[in-house]
Amino acid sequence: MSDRLPPLTALRAFEAAARHLSFAKAAQELHVTPAALSLQIKNLEAHLNQPLFHRLNRAVELTEAGRLLAPGTSDAFERLSAAWRATRRLQNTRSLAVTAGPAFTAKVLAPRLYAFAQAHPDIELRFIAGLNQMDLERDEIDVAVRYGYGPDTGLHSHPYIEEAICPIMRPELAERYPTAESLQGAPLIHDGSHDFMSPRADWHAWFAACGLGNPPQITTRFSQADHALDACLAGGGIILTRTTLAQRDLARGQLVAPYPIALTTRARFRLLCVPGTQDRPHIAAFRDWLLSEVRSLPSGLDGKTLISVEDLKTRKG
Repeated sequence: MSDRLPPLTALRAFEAAARHLSFAKAAQELHVTPAALSLQIKNLEAHLNQPLFHRLNRAVELTEAGRLLAPGTSDAFERLSAAWRATRRLQNTRSLAVTAGPAFTAKVLAPRLYAFAQAHPDIELRFIAGLNQMDLERDEIDVAVRYGYGPDTGLHSHPYIEEAICPIMRPELAERYPTAESLQGAPLIHDGSHDFMSPRADWHAWFAACGLGNPPQITTRFSQADHALDACLAGGGIILTRTTLAQRDLARGQLVAPYPIALTTRARFRLLCVPGTQDRPHIAAFRDWLLSEVRSLPSGLDGKTLISVEDLKTRKG
């Protein structure tokens, strides 16, 4: 028997039929008639000299040979499709697809869009905001901004800037609650976007870092950081959140971070891309521009004592 590969169209027909276990659905996906698809599979079986499907009354089942062949063909076509998409994207330097969480998109990226458009009028930005971790190659994403621990397996990772987690509030609330001790009677907002952290970087951790007892009861809880920040901006309470997300509001004086203690964590923002693409002009331009924009504003950390939540846990232990 020859090891020469059969025609690609026959293998494609088999892969689709094996995935759907239906000649009709496979034919519909490949935009051919069921008869044409059936002929391709028969030619493949003749090339192999054994059947790949059991033809039943209203369905098909894979034979032992079909079950052996199916995973390899599926993986091969997926890799071929990924390589083709990546190669096509080499020609595209006029658009840039960026994915980030909703809070980072709303509080960091969206307010700066006009500045990027002015600096790079030849690049069209496309944003995909969401918490799901997209596959950069499969979903044709140029840059991802992620927050967490990683690891970012198989991706090029560029560190973001130093940040911390600390209480942030309207200036009038800072006058009403001038010290950490005075927060015992304050309306506290819970930012649920931190709930994944271990150890937790929450109000209990911050009060412990200040050498205080348990915090008062939380007034309001939000699952998204941007919603919690909007409530804080409206004067609805005091939020414990990441300085990166509040940086513009802190720089404008709409919010303040008056207390000297801030928490740090191993979780952090990273800018990610497919390895080998980090120096492509439009990706490098976006990365350098964003880092420059963020560094141009005060970090909100000047004069603060930074305490690691990991160290807090060790001390408690």
